[in-house]
Amino acid sequence: MRVHGPLRVAIVDDEAPARRRLRELLEDCAAQLPLEIVGEADNGRAGVDLLGRCPADVALLDVRMPGMDGIEVARHLGRLPQPPAVIFVTAFDAYAIQAFEVHAVDYLLKPVRLARLKEALQRTHPAKPEILREIAPAPNGYLSIQEKGRVRLIAIEEVIYLKAELKYITVRTREREYLLEDSLAALEQEYGSRFLRVHRNCLVARDWIRGFEKQAGPGNESLAQKQWPLKGHQNRSPDWVVVLKEIEERLPVSRRQQHLIRNTDWLGPV
Repeated sequence: MRVHGPLRVAIVDDEAPARRRLRELLEDCAAQLPLEIVGEADNGRAGVDLLGRCPADVALLDVRMPGMDGIEVARHLGRLPQPPAVIFVTAFDAYAIQAFEVHAVDYLLKPVRLARLKEALQRTHPAKPEILREIAPAPNGYLSIQEKGRVRLIAIEEVIYLKAELKYITVRTREREYLLEDSLAALEQEYGSRFLRVHRNCLVARDWIRGFEKQAGPGNESLAQKQWPLKGHQNRSPDWVVVLKEIEERLPVSRRQQHLIRNTDWLGPV
């Protein structure tokens, strides 16, 4: 959080009366704690976009929002170069509040009180990703890609495959490729029901698999080898490749994963 200048605060809540209440309370706080409201958003995706465009020191995030809740918003904000501190605003029951308290994550209980808001603003800190996963372990609906200092959200259902290359993951959609700095193993753990591992370096969305194809000859082998250079096996390509829907690219199937070709039980709905 910045030391100099007013505290920059963003409000993300899907209910207009709740945003108005927070805005009024922040105005009351400003007499003792210099601050400015940098913007408001009425849903989670808009909140991520707002905070990518308008840097803030603190984000007041409603927990329950349709589409993308406040916990997922906080996870995506963690990818910003300078993520804001997070204060969750919640009407959760006592059991859920206890989860925040156990993990030392600050929260405000609706209806928000002025004294409690002042206290929270004075002691906020960024929320750690591992803590957010423990509070709400459900998979994110989006992958967050950092591009030019901003966070771009890619809906997980748009992803065709995830391929590990050096320290990055190539995220392929119908339109283009993105680079994500993450672990393929962590992504498989989070989205394993949606993706199928066809290679130690690649997860493919089940819904995008049209079938498998046997390598027919040197020409195809060279193509596969060019698309997927295997360390230590420059002159040897996999026997099978994944045939995808709508795009021509083929993805090699490792020998260890070729049992998938014989057993198609994995082809059911996600």
